[in-house]
Amino acid sequence: MQLTSDRFKQQAQKALVDAQLQRALLNVERGFVDKRKMAADALPEFDALRDNARDIKNHTLAHLDLYLEAYEKKVTEAGGIVHWAENAEDARRIVLDIGRTAGTKTVNKGKSRITEKIGLNDYLTENGVTPIETDLGEYIIQLRGEHPSHIIAPAVHLNKDQVEGDFRRVHTHLTEGRDLSEPAALLSEAREVLRQKYFEAKVGITGANFLIAETGSSVIVTNEGNGDLTQTLADVHVVVASIEKMVPTLEDTAQILRLLARSATGQDMSCYTTYSTGPRREGDPDGPKEYHVVLLDNGRSSMLGTEYQEMLRCIRCGACMNHCPVYQSVGGHAYGSVYPGPMGAVLTPSLNGIEKTGQLPNASTFCGRCEAVCPMRIPLPKMMRHWREREFEKHLTPASARYGLKFWAFFAKRPKLYQFATSFGIPALSALGGAKHRFRSLPFAGGWTRHRDLPAPQGRTFQQQWQQREALKQNAEQKRAA
Repeated sequence: MQLTSDRFKQQAQKALVDAQLQRALLNVERGFVDKRKMAADALPEFDALRDNARDIKNHTLAHLDLYLEAYEKKVTEAGGIVHWAENAEDARRIVLDIGRTAGTKTVNKGKSRITEKIGLNDYLTENGVTPIETDLGEYIIQLRGEHPSHIIAPAVHLNKDQVEGDFRRVHTHLTEGRDLSEPAALLSEAREVLRQKYFEAKVGITGANFLIAETGSSVIVTNEGNGDLTQTLADVHVVVASIEKMVPTLEDTAQILRLLARSATGQDMSCYTTYSTGPRREGDPDGPKEYHVVLLDNGRSSMLGTEYQEMLRCIRCGACMNHCPVYQSVGGHAYGSVYPGPMGAVLTPSLNGIEKTGQLPNASTFCGRCEAVCPMRIPLPKMMRHWREREFEKHLTPASARYGLKFWAFFAKRPKLYQFATSFGIPALSALGGAKHRFRSLPFAGGWTRHRDLPAPQGRTFQQQWQQREALKQNAEQKRAA
């Protein structure tokens, strides 16, 4: 995927006036936020599990080298092969070589953000191998030539009429009178087409929600069962996963799984939780003949030991973006990255550099909802502030913002001058706010007032109100003493 994060503002403005997108984004809150709350409230130990999960991942990251070596040993013992990829180019080349060795012209793919990040689909296509997305949402956006707008709901920005139009355009076998007006009919049509694809491809590619060092297993979580078919019907199963997906034991994985579905979709557990450990063994009724794991670094190791290490705890549930007022307003495509929302505002600069992504850490109200709902207790606002600091230090902040901060700092460093100025400025702004105590427009604040009113101050500064309060308290105490 081409990175366009440096055009976030322009892309966000287009999203705000896209009527269809705005209607679709209403489903984010209805479909995810309320369900997550009900699922969390129904589990008394939910917050205790969050603490345990945070500690598990912190321990793993502190000893990641040891667990990676242990994982490779277990995969090898099970008959699988581990490939180490330092960057995206290495990972793409490894996957292509595996496909060519297998003699395949098509590969089936389960939903995978990491393969989207490294541009695997385009690379395979350029080299004569056709990738087929088997997740319904991913399949839909593949037909449209788009990229996912959400981590767990790739096509959340679309409505069923758009999907029907794409099916009729691409599925040329459809009869003229075929009814596709209902979601169930669309799902049935997609399954009919994809079912045949499972038997054509010799290679199935999946991501991994977790990698288990204790057993050498990879774990995927799905609601459609497409991941199971992708990896069991093909002769070759290729897992592409980044190194931070490592978890020490089966028990640790089980604890985090109790958080994942509840945080993502509001389910107690996803419909399918699949553990894969090596290729088919003698006596197994199904499974691949070969099992490959491509372990990708691609900038993750450089985050270890930095103020951004905590981001590596992320389990890609999407809760942060579901609850983010910015994401709810502009959707995922505005971020110009595989990773949208608050987690993308931290992870994308970490992987691509603040020079190309400086607008993302600023795409936040700092309301704190993302941190409040994160199952791994990742301090996302704090890390976005760190990126804003790096942006300022590198003189990447727009000149208007830099001068504005310098102007404010001039007063902030001089308390008496600040109090003097605000003692006149606040009452003046209060009066200008009128009877409704709000501004519909302000100079140099068009980005705010274009879409919402700005509340006017209520007439007195905080210091003035505090002094008045303290004076009243002293008077009351004097009266009691008298």
